[in-house]
Amino acid sequence: MTDSLTLLALLAPAAPAAGPLTPPPSHTTAMPLYWWRSFPGAAEQARAVRAFVACLLNDCPVLDDVLLSADELAVNAVRHTKSGQGGGSFTVTVQCSADLVAISVTDQGGPDEPAARDSDPLAESGRGLRTVSRTAAAWGWHGNDTGRTVTAVFTIPPPPDSVPPATTLGVAAGPGIRGAGEWSA
Repeated sequence: MTDSLTLLALLAPAAPAAGPLTPPPSHTTAMPLYWWRSFPGAAEQARAVRAFVACLLNDCPVLDDVLLSADELAVNAVRHTKSGQGGGSFTVTVQCSADLVAISVTDQGGPDEPAARDSDPLAESGRGLRTVSRTAAAWGWHGNDTGRTVTAVFTIPPPPDSVPPATTLGVAAGPGIRGAGEWSA
């Protein structure tokens, strides 16, 4: 869990106007791309959020999961925080590097802490953060009742040609070890 929290701390912006953050040493040295946009606090803005993120990450291999999470986080900001009250707003931040995508939604705070909960199988809602927790590599939040940021981080898989073909689960093929697809008991 510490690795996930460290990852979120490195990627989550302190404020919407913050500049690009330094990626952890284990990641690419290229500077991550960073975008943010504020939206009015209304439910119909979820569609605009998806369009904003899709435009920025058009060729991203984890785009579907990122869009699902962006939608859930935006809807939660409107439903469960002061952002959904008259005149409210929320901000969506997108960060992308060669191997990570982070989507953050900063709202105007609310009475409850964000939590991935199990919901009744017949309930019509209540699965949003559980879905985010299952699709993202890590997720978390920081803030309080006057404002908070919820972030989901996704790992971009390396291109197929960059993975050594004889490596399975971190064990390099060698004498007595067969490559991927050739494993036998």
